[in-house]
Amino acid sequence: MKTRNCVPCLLGLEGPISDELRKLGMENITAENGRVYFDGDEHAIACANICLRIGERVLIEVGRFPANTFDMLFEGVKALPWEEYLPKDAAFPVKGYCLNSTLMSVPDCQKIIKKAIVERLKLKHHVSWFEETGATHQIQFSVMKDDVSICIDTSGDGLHKRGYRPAHNAAPLKETMAAAMVTLSRYRGRENFCDPFCGSGTIPIEAALIARNIAPGLHRAFSAEKWHEADKTIWQEARKEAQAREFHGEYRILGSDIDPSAIRIAKENAERAGVADIVQFEVSDAMQFDRKTDRGIIVTNPPYGERIMEKQEAETLYRGFGEAWSATKNWKLYLLSSHTEFERTFGRLADKKRKLYNGMIKCDLFMYFK
Repeated sequence: MKTRNCVPCLLGLEGPISDELRKLGMENITAENGRVYFDGDEHAIACANICLRIGERVLIEVGRFPANTFDMLFEGVKALPWEEYLPKDAAFPVKGYCLNSTLMSVPDCQKIIKKAIVERLKLKHHVSWFEETGATHQIQFSVMKDDVSICIDTSGDGLHKRGYRPAHNAAPLKETMAAAMVTLSRYRGRENFCDPFCGSGTIPIEAALIARNIAPGLHRAFSAEKWHEADKTIWQEARKEAQAREFHGEYRILGSDIDPSAIRIAKENAERAGVADIVQFEVSDAMQFDRKTDRGIIVTNPPYGERIMEKQEAETLYRGFGEAWSATKNWKLYLLSSHTEFERTFGRLADKKRKLYNGMIKCDLFMYFK
């Protein structure tokens, strides 16, 4: 069955996710703020879960309608064909959010949506009680400006949970954001690649996965696989197809950090990700960066001066790294920061900037070309 599917994402990443979906051969791709839609069957859903690097999860949109009263919400949900998605034994918890809408009580919306689904299924399955002992079909709703979207989550854990990072140091960058930064740098494995503030290694590891075209979800499980109505062979085939698209070559990827414990964790994470053979990690001070290259890309996420260090300390770090980078040749730089005075302290205006959100923190991706 072909469905309308939704990939939620951090604001600013709708374009790169749309590009990912096009490369995967998805149909009818459209983007809105914080989400990208595509049409596809179970194979498309499996492929998106396994292969997407930047999206947060893959949802099946069961329906969408306007509602500014609880009665409209109830009737809108009840009118949807839930019997096509939920078997009699399905567990279907409800969660979601409301934003700039008349309906602002999330608990009330949860109760009403749950009740409407139950009433619909009672009529269609001819039962009066649902034990919910089967596989979980997580219902996700959003109410934005009185526009209601009701979905079923096929992913389970967020797609940023690749499985290689059970341990991390302070304030880690999500894997999906790291992959987005590498993608926006247009790194494809040909240049030297470096992250001089690598922390637990997320950016270099995501760069290695991109260089080799290793699907980030290849070795993890997804909720939809556990649904008894799911065709397991479709998911197996999607994994085989992803593996067949992998590259094998020589790559020059480096992560460095001044903290030895962070480097130890980064090496362990690279082992789990299966890329330890092509990523090098070392203890080094970014303010002493002087590496030579004919063609190189730096993608990095230095401390912002929020939670990790004071802003004054961050400015000292930016200034020192700016001086070190300016003295090098042939290194393009893509640096994520929320600091409002970054360019002043770095010592140069960016050639280009792109607004992104690191979680709830508004940032800019500062781009410098040499």
